[in-house]
Amino acid sequence: MSYFKMTASTLAIAAVSATAAAARDNVQVAGSSTVLPYASIVAEAFGENFDFPTPVVESGGSSSGLKRFCEGVGENTIDIANASRAIREKEVKACAEAGVTDIIEVRIGYDGIVFASQIDGPAFTAFEPADWYNALAPKVLKDGALVDNPYTMWSEFNADLPAVEIAAFIPGTKHGTREVFEEKVLAHGCEATGAMKAMEEAGMDEDAIEDACIAVRTDGRSVDIDGDYTETLARIDSNAEGVGVFGLAFYENNTDKLKVATMSDVAPSTETIASGEYPVSRPLFFYVKKAHIGVIPGLKEFAEFFVSDEIAGPDGPLANYGLVSDPELAQTQAKISDEVTMGEGM
Repeated sequence: MSYFKMTASTLAIAAVSATAAAARDNVQVAGSSTVLPYASIVAEAFGENFDFPTPVVESGGSSSGLKRFCEGVGENTIDIANASRAIREKEVKACAEAGVTDIIEVRIGYDGIVFASQIDGPAFTAFEPADWYNALAPKVLKDGALVDNPYTMWSEFNADLPAVEIAAFIPGTKHGTREVFEEKVLAHGCEATGAMKAMEEAGMDEDAIEDACIAVRTDGRSVDIDGDYTETLARIDSNAEGVGVFGLAFYENNTDKLKVATMSDVAPSTETIASGEYPVSRPLFFYVKKAHIGVIPGLKEFAEFFVSDEIAGPDGPLANYGLVSDPELAQTQAKISDEVTMGEGM
């Protein structure tokens, strides 16, 4: 069987409101805007090739999706939460308190966080984590002291970067991409610049240092984007000197509008992410409510279809859309087949 008719509609985001569903006989999914395009492609193909209704797929961000997922068990709650980060311990606890005690964690593959500017704008080809910390942190290390961030241009702390105003558009705090950006870029930059050590020497405790290292300035040079990547793209379209944070797949489908930056001299691609060479990559997940399997028609079948070799393998349509296939895909397939929940052994 050929799973795909790769038309424009297949690549379109097939997200609709859960409230618009005529009946609760279809799978309901919400969460990460990064996972959204993949889930939408799979949902449309599932509806075309199986005797189940097309799943309803919504966005809203990883944290928002997991919050909805943890509201409880029953037909009035979603079945799957998409996430561009692993579920947090406090979220697992919140789920359990609401009766969601059996959760199947599914890793679908890997994605990279990329930094991109307007196609006709300046080229940012020398980014390091330290540059993003110096650009966005409220306080930076300058002349051996922590001071309020004085920088207004990228070139002021790295002569290899363009002499343009700092205008960064980063994911809002409800997005899983933001957490990865904080951990793999800002925190690393905090350490690389010496700011972390200066904080330690100043007597700050570990929690305060962690918070300070991932904080961002509030003077307008760093702008949180609470919507999806299309909103970030719109900001870049209207700001020739702006730089945005995107998922690799979104960038690869907008190369006519965006110019990608390097990080630590490595350009992001499926190859450099698969090899581990590109430093800002992350796994992508979805979480299944086991209590809904056998109750919501097609739930298990959809989950199995999502991670099948034909769909999520290296030659599948998701790889064509930017997903880096998981080398442990077979283990993930077995986990869903056997309905293995978090904390259980295989």
